[in-house]
Amino acid sequence: MTSFRFSALLLLLLSAPLAAAQRGLPDFSRLVSLNGTTVVNISVTRELKPAGFSAENPAPEDGSARDFTRRNFGEGAAPTEENSLGSGFIISSDGYIITCAHVIENAREILVRLNDRREFSAHLVGSDRRSDIALLKIESTGLPTIVIGDANKLQVGEWVLAIGSPFGFDSSATAGIVSAKGRTLPNENYVSFIQTDVPINPGNSGGPLFNLKGEVVGVNSQIYSGTGSFTGVSFAIPIDAAMTIGSQLKSEGRVRRGWLGVSLQDVSRALASAYGLNTPRGALVADILPKSPAAKSDLRAGDIVVEYEGKVVNHSSDLPALVGLSMPGTHARFRVFRRDQALQTVVVTLGELKEEFPARPTVKKDRPERQSRFGLSLGDITGQQRRELDIDHGASVNDVEEGRARDTGLRQGDVILEVDGKRVTDADGFRRLLAHMRPGRPAVLRVRRGMATLFLALDSAGRPAP
Repeated sequence: MTSFRFSALLLLLLSAPLAAAQRGLPDFSRLVSLNGTTVVNISVTRELKPAGFSAENPAPEDGSARDFTRRNFGEGAAPTEENSLGSGFIISSDGYIITCAHVIENAREILVRLNDRREFSAHLVGSDRRSDIALLKIESTGLPTIVIGDANKLQVGEWVLAIGSPFGFDSSATAGIVSAKGRTLPNENYVSFIQTDVPINPGNSGGPLFNLKGEVVGVNSQIYSGTGSFTGVSFAIPIDAAMTIGSQLKSEGRVRRGWLGVSLQDVSRALASAYGLNTPRGALVADILPKSPAAKSDLRAGDIVVEYEGKVVNHSSDLPALVGLSMPGTHARFRVFRRDQALQTVVVTLGELKEEFPARPTVKKDRPERQSRFGLSLGDITGQQRRELDIDHGASVNDVEEGRARDTGLRQGDVILEVDGKRVTDADGFRRLLAHMRPGRPAVLRVRRGMATLFLALDSAGRPAP
């Protein structure tokens, strides 16, 4: 009986891998074995400002130099340097390594440890904070290198694997699936992230994200967490963007980005209906900056960009990342949908992005009001608005009541500049244009909000467009 039970247990254990394979669960062991040698551990030493810790300002228990000093020498001890960990991967046999810019930021010393435990002092070739990519160089030859994949071919739901050094534990492998593509994070306009549910923790940053073919498709960069540790959502920089940035850092020591000079917004269902589109898609050009590359081209405010250099643009967040990866001077081809016209191609010679534009001022009130049938209290623009917003026409929105206008998205302080492409001279002019709205189709309003410009769709039938 005992022999029978043992045989049954052995059969169950041997059949487990087969059962997993039959369920479609991947075996990552070969992938890790073949690619683990291309992943490196990065240790960074940073100088700290002389400042002690206290009960009001405690040091975190994170395994860092600050934590060690606090636990062993007391709360008031002040270390002069800090060690932190990250990951990276080898892209050329002569020692070039990709990692994240935040991993090596303000580093005094960068130490790279290979999978075979050899250690090298690394030279920082260059880093780019906008994309969070950095390029390192170690003096060695004959190193194993990663195989570069195509992040554009990734499918949501596809299995992916990360290798890195979470909390300093070298060569740790974690797996998950692609949760979404084309994610844009706050203050991250130049990267269209890959979202995954792969467990990523401090120390994983800069490490590779592999597909099941063993190709690198991303650089693990950020997590969405309130604790500092993995809570189910992580983000990776697509490998094509990382390699483009790395190539520029190697050749020039800095990154040059293309600049278009427009403000963009997503296409809502209401706007898609107003434009006659079957589905909401593309990046709507809300405004064009004066003297910008876009202003010198045939691109117009109100155009919906659906392709850039042959690449599909589904959301407004897709376009800045694509333009930013193009070199200044590129004659870029845009496929645009222009209202009541056929799809057409517009060529723009890109400029160079030099700096971010400052925040725009807000609009002040106290204007004479006139009630609109859409629940709007309107007035003519004031001299102050003309100066602050650099406009010479429009109808000011002084108040928005419950109803169609509020559902559309209009806010107090907005200035309505156009209705269906026709200039709004003043509040009365706005009413005249609304009187000629086409039945059954929403009117497209061009609106100035502060110094930003956007488009909204107003349905004349008594409700916002679907």
